[in-house]
Amino acid sequence: ERFTPSRKRRNLWRTSRTRRSEDRGENMSKRGRGGGAGGNKYRVTLGLPVGALINCADNTGAKNIYIIAVKGWGARLNRLPSACSGDMVMATVKKGKPDLRKKVHPAVVVRQRKAFRRKEGTWIYFEDNAGVIVNPKGEMKGSAITGPVAKECADLWPRIASAANCIV
Repeated sequence: ERFTPSRKRRNLWRTSRTRRSEDRGENMSKRGRGGGAGGNKYRVTLGLPVGALINCADNTGAKNIYIIAVKGWGARLNRLPSACSGDMVMATVKKGKPDLRKKVHPAVVVRQRKAFRRKEGTWIYFEDNAGVIVNPKGEMKGSAITGPVAKECADLWPRIASAANCIV
Protein backbone atom coordinates (compact mmCIF):
# COMPACT_ATOMS: atom_id res chain seq x y z
CA GLU A 1 0.00 0.00 0.00
CA ARG A 2 1.05 3.58 -0.70
CA PHE A 3 1.68 5.89 2.20
CA THR A 4 -0.66 8.89 2.38
CA PRO A 5 -0.13 11.47 5.11
CA SER A 6 -3.06 12.17 7.38
CA ARG A 7 -5.35 15.09 6.63
CA LYS A 8 -4.01 16.98 9.64
CA ARG A 9 -0.43 16.62 8.47
CA ARG A 10 -1.33 17.79 4.94
CA ASN A 11 -3.10 20.89 6.27
CA LEU A 12 -0.13 21.72 8.50
CA TRP A 13 2.16 21.50 5.50
CA ARG A 14 -0.07 23.85 3.48
CA THR A 15 -0.32 26.49 6.20
CA SER A 16 3.38 26.47 6.92
CA ARG A 17 4.12 26.87 3.20
CA THR A 18 1.70 29.80 2.96
CA ARG A 19 3.22 31.44 6.01
CA ARG A 20 6.68 31.22 4.49
CA SER A 21 5.52 32.97 1.32
CA GLU A 22 3.84 35.68 3.41
CA ASP A 23 7.12 36.27 5.24
CA ARG A 24 8.78 36.94 1.88
CA GLY A 25 6.05 39.47 1.02
CA GLU A 26 4.69 37.57 -1.99
CA ASN A 27 1.05 37.23 -0.93
CA MET A 28 -0.11 40.83 -0.83
CA SER A 29 -3.78 41.49 -0.29
CA LYS A 30 -5.75 42.82 -3.24
CA ARG A 31 -6.70 45.99 -1.36
CA GLY A 32 -3.13 47.17 -0.94
CA ARG A 33 -2.17 46.94 -4.62
CA GLY A 34 -3.85 50.14 -5.84
CA GLY A 35 -0.68 52.06 -6.54
CA GLY A 36 -2.30 55.48 -6.79
CA ALA A 37 -4.87 57.55 -5.00
CA GLY A 38 -7.98 55.73 -3.78
CA GLY A 39 -11.53 56.40 -4.87
CA ASN A 40 -13.79 55.20 -7.62
CA LYS A 41 -12.58 54.94 -11.20
CA TYR A 42 -14.71 56.88 -13.69
CA ARG A 43 -16.50 54.61 -16.14
CA VAL A 44 -19.57 54.88 -18.33
CA THR A 45 -22.51 52.62 -17.49
CA LEU A 46 -22.44 49.57 -19.77
CA GLY A 47 -25.64 49.47 -21.78
CA LEU A 48 -25.03 47.15 -24.76
CA PRO A 49 -24.41 43.46 -24.02
CA VAL A 50 -23.30 40.88 -26.55
CA GLY A 51 -26.30 40.12 -28.76
CA ALA A 52 -27.50 43.73 -29.00
CA LEU A 53 -28.69 44.94 -32.40
CA ILE A 54 -27.74 48.60 -32.90
CA ASN A 55 -28.17 51.12 -35.72
CA CYS A 56 -25.27 51.82 -38.04
CA ALA A 57 -24.70 55.59 -37.99
CA ASP A 58 -22.34 55.88 -40.98
CA ASN A 59 -22.69 55.80 -44.76
CA THR A 60 -21.03 52.42 -45.41
CA GLY A 61 -24.31 50.84 -46.53
CA ALA A 62 -25.02 48.88 -43.35
CA LYS A 63 -28.41 49.53 -41.71
CA ASN A 64 -27.87 47.76 -38.40
CA ILE A 65 -25.07 45.84 -36.72
CA TYR A 66 -25.13 42.97 -34.22
CA ILE A 67 -22.58 42.97 -31.38
CA ILE A 68 -20.79 39.61 -31.06
CA ALA A 69 -17.85 40.59 -28.81
CA VAL A 70 -16.45 43.53 -26.85
CA LYS A 71 -12.75 44.40 -27.13
CA GLY A 72 -10.74 44.60 -23.93
CA TRP A 73 -13.32 42.89 -21.75
CA GLY A 74 -12.23 40.52 -18.99
CA ALA A 75 -14.28 37.44 -18.26
CA ARG A 76 -16.58 36.57 -15.37
CA LEU A 77 -18.61 33.37 -15.20
CA ASN A 78 -22.15 33.81 -16.63
CA ARG A 79 -21.67 37.56 -17.22
CA LEU A 80 -22.22 38.87 -20.74
CA PRO A 81 -19.53 41.24 -22.00
CA SER A 82 -21.10 44.68 -22.42
CA ALA A 83 -20.14 47.84 -24.27
CA CYS A 84 -20.76 51.55 -23.77
CA SER A 85 -20.17 54.72 -25.78
CA GLY A 86 -16.59 54.76 -27.06
CA ASP A 87 -16.00 51.00 -26.81
CA MET A 88 -14.72 48.99 -29.76
CA VAL A 89 -16.81 45.90 -30.49
CA MET A 90 -16.72 43.11 -33.03
CA ALA A 91 -19.96 43.13 -34.99
CA THR A 92 -21.71 41.65 -37.99
CA VAL A 93 -24.04 43.45 -40.38
CA LYS A 94 -27.57 42.02 -40.22
CA LYS A 95 -29.23 44.36 -42.71
CA GLY A 96 -27.39 46.24 -45.43
CA LYS A 97 -25.18 45.80 -48.50
CA PRO A 98 -24.50 42.15 -49.37
CA ASP A 99 -20.72 42.69 -49.48
CA LEU A 100 -20.80 43.80 -45.81
CA ARG A 101 -23.03 40.98 -44.57
CA LYS A 102 -21.79 37.62 -43.20
CA LYS A 103 -18.42 39.10 -42.17
CA VAL A 104 -17.07 40.24 -38.81
CA HIS A 105 -16.18 43.95 -38.65
CA PRO A 106 -14.74 46.05 -35.84
CA ALA A 107 -17.12 48.85 -34.86
CA VAL A 108 -17.20 51.66 -32.30
CA VAL A 109 -20.31 52.50 -30.27
CA VAL A 110 -21.17 56.22 -30.66
CA ARG A 111 -24.55 56.42 -28.85
CA GLN A 112 -26.39 54.43 -26.17
CA ARG A 113 -29.89 54.59 -24.73
CA LYS A 114 -28.77 53.57 -21.25
CA ALA A 115 -28.27 56.70 -19.13
CA PHE A 116 -24.73 57.32 -17.88
CA ARG A 117 -23.24 59.90 -15.54
CA ARG A 118 -20.53 62.30 -16.61
CA LYS A 119 -17.75 63.51 -14.31
CA GLU A 120 -19.36 66.94 -13.89
CA GLY A 121 -22.48 65.22 -12.50
CA THR A 122 -24.87 65.42 -15.46
CA TRP A 123 -26.74 62.34 -16.66
CA ILE A 124 -27.11 61.81 -20.40
CA TYR A 125 -28.76 59.30 -22.71
CA PHE A 126 -29.53 59.16 -26.42
CA GLU A 127 -32.60 58.34 -28.47
CA ASP A 128 -31.06 55.17 -29.96
CA ASN A 129 -28.11 52.80 -29.79
CA ALA A 130 -25.72 53.35 -32.68
CA GLY A 131 -22.23 52.47 -33.87
CA VAL A 132 -19.92 53.02 -36.82
CA ILE A 133 -17.86 50.45 -38.71
CA VAL A 134 -14.10 51.05 -38.45
CA ASN A 135 -10.85 49.27 -39.31
CA PRO A 136 -8.76 47.68 -36.51
CA LYS A 137 -6.80 50.96 -36.11
CA GLY A 138 -9.99 52.96 -35.48
CA GLU A 139 -10.23 54.71 -38.85
CA MET A 140 -13.78 54.92 -40.20
CA LYS A 141 -14.84 52.85 -43.19
CA GLY A 142 -17.47 55.44 -44.12
CA SER A 143 -17.03 59.18 -44.50
CA ALA A 144 -20.01 60.65 -42.60
CA ILE A 145 -21.91 60.03 -39.37
CA THR A 146 -25.64 60.65 -38.99
CA GLY A 147 -26.84 62.01 -35.65
CA PRO A 148 -24.92 63.08 -32.57
CA VAL A 149 -21.81 61.38 -31.16
CA ALA A 150 -21.08 61.04 -27.44
CA LYS A 151 -18.18 63.16 -26.14
CA GLU A 152 -16.69 60.04 -24.50
CA CYS A 153 -16.41 58.43 -27.94
CA ALA A 154 -15.07 61.57 -29.64
CA ASP A 155 -12.31 61.94 -27.02
CA LEU A 156 -11.11 58.37 -27.60
CA TRP A 157 -11.42 58.21 -31.41
CA PRO A 158 -10.18 61.35 -33.24
CA ARG A 159 -11.17 60.04 -36.71
CA ILE A 160 -14.76 59.60 -35.53
CA ALA A 161 -14.73 63.07 -33.93
CA SER A 162 -13.62 64.67 -37.21
CA ALA A 163 -16.42 62.94 -39.15
CA ALA A 164 -19.13 63.80 -36.59
CA ASN A 165 -21.36 66.78 -37.30
CA CYS A 166 -22.53 67.04 -33.68
CA ILE A 167 -20.67 66.02 -30.50
CA VAL A 168 -22.81 65.94 -27.34
